[in-house]
Amino acid sequence: MSNYLLLSSTYLSREKYLFFIMAERSLEIDGPRSVVPDELHPPHSEYSQWKFKLFRVKSMERAPLPSKTQSEIGATLVISAPAVSDEETGLGEAPASVMKLCFGGKSKENVEGPGRRVDMKLQEMDTHMNHLRCLCRICGMALRKVKGPLHEVHGNLEETSKCALRKMGCKLTSWPQVLLNVFKVDVTEDAESIHPLFFCHRCCMVAIRGGGVCSFTRTQISEWKPHSSHCHLCYPKKLSFQRTGRKRRKVIPRAQSLAKRSRWDHSDSISLGERKALSQYGERQGPVLRAWKKAGLQREQWVRSITHCQKEHLSTKLISEKLPVDFIISLTCLVCDHLLCDPVQSPCGHLFCRSCIMKLTHVLGPHCPACNFSCAPDDLIPPSKTFLSALHSLLLLCPSDGCDEEVRLDSIKAHCLSHKLENRSNRPTLEFDNYLLANKGGRPRQHLLSLTRRAQKHRLRDLKTQVKEFADKEEGGDVKSVCLTLFLLALRSSNEHRQADELEAMMQGRGFGLNPAVCLAIRVNTFLSCSQYHKMYRTVKATSGRQIFQPLHTLRAAEKELLPGFHLFEWQPALKNVSTSCNVGIINGLSGWTSSVDDIPAETITRRFRYDVALVAALKDLEEDIMDGLRESGMEDSTCTSGFSVLIKECCDGMGDVSEKHGGGPAVPEKAVRFSFTIMSISVQVEDGDKEVTIFTEPKPNSELSCKPLCLMFVDESDHETLTAILGPIVAERDSMKHSRLILSIGGLQRSFRFHFRGTGYDEKMVREMEGLEASGSTYVCTLCDSSRAEAAQNMVLHSVTRSHDENLERYEIWRTNPYSESVDELRDRVKGVSAKPFLETQPTLDALHCDIGNATEFYKIFQDEIGEVYKKVNPSREERRSWRAALDKQLRKNMKLKPIMRMNGNYARKLMTMEAVEVVCELVPSEERREALRELMKLYLQMKPVWRATCPAKECPDQLCRYSFNSQRFADLLSSTFKYRYNGKITNYLHKTLAHVPEIIERDGSIGAWASEGNESANKLFRRFRKMNARQSKAFELEDVLKHHWLYTSKFLQKFMEAHKDSAKAFQATIDPVETLDEDDLSLELPDS
Repeated sequence: MSNYLLLSSTYLSREKYLFFIMAERSLEIDGPRSVVPDELHPPHSEYSQWKFKLFRVKSMERAPLPSKTQSEIGATLVISAPAVSDEETGLGEAPASVMKLCFGGKSKENVEGPGRRVDMKLQEMDTHMNHLRCLCRICGMALRKVKGPLHEVHGNLEETSKCALRKMGCKLTSWPQVLLNVFKVDVTEDAESIHPLFFCHRCCMVAIRGGGVCSFTRTQISEWKPHSSHCHLCYPKKLSFQRTGRKRRKVIPRAQSLAKRSRWDHSDSISLGERKALSQYGERQGPVLRAWKKAGLQREQWVRSITHCQKEHLSTKLISEKLPVDFIISLTCLVCDHLLCDPVQSPCGHLFCRSCIMKLTHVLGPHCPACNFSCAPDDLIPPSKTFLSALHSLLLLCPSDGCDEEVRLDSIKAHCLSHKLENRSNRPTLEFDNYLLANKGGRPRQHLLSLTRRAQKHRLRDLKTQVKEFADKEEGGDVKSVCLTLFLLALRSSNEHRQADELEAMMQGRGFGLNPAVCLAIRVNTFLSCSQYHKMYRTVKATSGRQIFQPLHTLRAAEKELLPGFHLFEWQPALKNVSTSCNVGIINGLSGWTSSVDDIPAETITRRFRYDVALVAALKDLEEDIMDGLRESGMEDSTCTSGFSVLIKECCDGMGDVSEKHGGGPAVPEKAVRFSFTIMSISVQVEDGDKEVTIFTEPKPNSELSCKPLCLMFVDESDHETLTAILGPIVAERDSMKHSRLILSIGGLQRSFRFHFRGTGYDEKMVREMEGLEASGSTYVCTLCDSSRAEAAQNMVLHSVTRSHDENLERYEIWRTNPYSESVDELRDRVKGVSAKPFLETQPTLDALHCDIGNATEFYKIFQDEIGEVYKKVNPSREERRSWRAALDKQLRKNMKLKPIMRMNGNYARKLMTMEAVEVVCELVPSEERREALRELMKLYLQMKPVWRATCPAKECPDQLCRYSFNSQRFADLLSSTFKYRYNGKITNYLHKTLAHVPEIIERDGSIGAWASEGNESANKLFRRFRKMNARQSKAFELEDVLKHHWLYTSKFLQKFMEAHKDSAKAFQATIDPVETLDEDDLSLELPDS
């Protein structure tokens, strides 16, 4: 020691001396687990050890620590790496090892390779687990010291133990339940690397003497901790010779890797340093030949002892077909070499069984065993559905003896369970199974119905297990149907047919005990609030004594399956800038708001569904119609899994002022906008050719029942900036879905869908907003062609559709940059009225509903001019025009029951554009010639109107379609001659589209009326009804309720229930308070006239 102090004071500074003292202390603490290889310690030279330590400290300040590149670290295999030879690790020769250690500092990588370090860690864990196998789980005593058989902690009771416990009133069947009751130890969450797997016969007898309920001895329960460097099993603190008082003997450190192994091993003890510790339970019959194992085999044995999955996971030898080796390796767990069971994928792309990787990372740390990449349990994700389908479709041989059947991987568990049930049924009944529980005093055994719910579950737990096994095997896991059927058969056998009829009606969703979907459909379609429905529910239950209507919590559970965010799906490829989560319900419409520093927070409230999630819910709502369409088309269900095309109609329009008219003070206008969509058709491509077969077509495309809401917002439709910002995320989701395909389960099979969007349900004002065009009073009169108002008035018929969304974007860039340095008028003439950036692609078409309203407005003005004979006057005064309008309104109100309106609407236009209305107006026209002109003008218009109003004009009105060009030319001649005073150099927007573009649009799309926005317009009244129904304090929650109930109102599933129970609404009207009762007109489903 004096030599050491002399050397340290001579060669080292104060800092180096302190550092060396700390290193020495750490060496004393760690002992044989020091970072210095054991073979570097001379066996009998104490001075050489201090000299070597000093030399190592001096070398650390000269040579920097070596660093490995990331590629070398990533390429290092942890488990499957080959054994590192002595020459590679530098342990073969002592001088080379010393030099390598000196020039490399004290980095452990210079002494041991990474594969070698992991092998040492696995060897330590294997030694630790061998120690645990020798001990009792309860008391911690060595198993070899206790006489009697061993008992598995997680196993079932033996027949003798079960019989003994049954005689004492205990009906438990497994040891974990008994140990929990007796020793208050929960062994269900035990880990094999921490807890022993067996317990001794002494603890077993203690549990049996206590009757499986309590313990009559003071057994001290052992506390088990994970393996560490201070493990009391592997590295005991006090050696055996210290307890005997003998003289302390120096322990000669030795490297375990260089220990000499004898060919004959006469002892079964486990070596701990220089001491023989616990031996595994059991006796050997003489010497055993110890085989030399390769490093790879030893490593595989260590890993299997950690995972312990040989009884649970399936071997690759069960594969029935001869598959390529690489393909089998891709389906194999990299830890246990079995077929993947509940596979998970690491961030680096490797696949493992979930239980295997969890156990291995618990022992070796959060690293991938294939590439040593960081891999925490939270980073594990399930692989893609395509890989899972390939894995589950793998054919395996049944592992049961005598069964050569080939079974799919996803069905082999149920197949093996059927063998187990057959063997159980063929097994003879034991005596203790028929043993009846004897009453040993106390209160008498109570009836089942008089027990508490917890006691009922305890008494019926065995029956519940048997019923669940039967339901899993025969009925697909539907335990409820099995129990209800048993109850129904019991009622029939006891001749209680009335109660049985009520139960059967409840099971079928009719009569007594209505199906929750029926109650939900009644509530939504009759606009009942929560309080109204609950009052009806309580009243009916109190008067009839039966629970006919379901409570509100049952309705909330039923509506979850119908709302977006319930079904699982996948996009291939994944959508850009869209989350992959499927359970997304109603979200804030401002969530995708692109804000900057100067932006002011939006003064609006908006709620919406995510576009792709809403489309998935709409397709699942049409699942029965899709399957019926496949059957009617004669197509095989199993072959039609790809090639589905879905055509979507989009609508967006303002709802006007939706403010509540109550309270004092001036009425504040509150504008709202709705964005909705309709699934128009679904077609599938035939595999033989390029032909597409339509399997679903929306029968009522202009009904509010088929127009599903996507977004509701409190914003003015003329506010271009706010509208653009709110609809921006929807546009982004829409564009990303165009280039991807949806994978969704329909009819039990995964099918792929592609979506095609057509923005047709917009009026003139909304189209100009979205396409960046000037307002309706612009010189460029049409949104379909580049004609100016003067050109359209001069030639009313001969025009074609020329505008498109891409062309408008190009013109906007020209308008923004002005590359030709033109004046404002020249630049405006070049871009044809484009003044803002188009942000939503619309289909260049004509909206039939707004076309009717616009043309009716023009005819209303023509009627006024004909009454005042404007063709004879030059500039009539404003008072004269007011008198003509008053006379027209009085005449229409008197003869047509049409009340005067401030703004033209659809119902007024529908009644005004008739021959009857023309005859009423002609009574006020003085000239007979002008009367005939009015009659002919209206007659031509009524002949042209069915062409753009019909859903399919080629089938509904083929004659009018053939004569449309002639009628439109004659109509244009009348306007340019008889009514020249009004159309001299000018024409309205909708009259121009009606005369010039209708035949071309029908030839391209097949219809105009089917793509109208009438469904979105007719749903405006639903907004007010649902808002009144769900009045809440906050407008945000109010908007969520309106959006939710509007979606449920359009559900095909609920509509079918309403058709089956259409008389139920009238049946419960007497149960509602007369003050809260709705009118009979409100109870009917309001359908728009097509």
